[in-house]
Amino acid sequence: MINTPQLVSYNATESHYVRKRTESGLPLAKRLSAKGIRLTQKRKILLQILEEAESHLDAAAILEIAKQRMKVDRATVYRTLDLLKKEGLVDELDLMHLRGEMHYYEARTDNEHFHLACFACGKIEEVESPFLADLKEQVTRERGFVVASARLEMGGICSKCAVAAGIKLEAMPHIGGPPND
Repeated sequence: MINTPQLVSYNATESHYVRKRTESGLPLAKRLSAKGIRLTQKRKILLQILEEAESHLDAAAILEIAKQRMKVDRATVYRTLDLLKKEGLVDELDLMHLRGEMHYYEARTDNEHFHLACFACGKIEEVESPFLADLKEQVTRERGFVVASARLEMGGICSKCAVAAGIKLEAMPHIGGPPND
């Protein structure tokens, strides 16, 4: 049986996914509280923002959304993000630095996925595939290295931009055709 990767995409200039990702089993608040960490009202709201996000948010966007719901400062947002990263509840991504040195955050899910970033239009696609799990198993088997975490980002040109630029996918050498002249 062939496992077909499942794509989730959004444009970096837009604020929505084509399809929202599946959240991990327990809400972030319950997962944090299960670790014995105090759940302040501000933390609850920041966790809710991360869980409801339909795109990858940077700290400034999280702060902007949070300010609409409560009185909060930049330091609280950064301290909370650092705590969530340390506890393994969120991932910090650079998304191929499409928008400079900005870093984005997403709630960690049980679904292994990697990111595709289009250099032309800024579209980000999330690909859910057994590829990462297979790669981690291979590394452990061949190198004896037990992988605790893996991230993968690929940068290139999305299919829409490739068509607009006249690039024929079948002509790409790594896809099986001769180079495009």
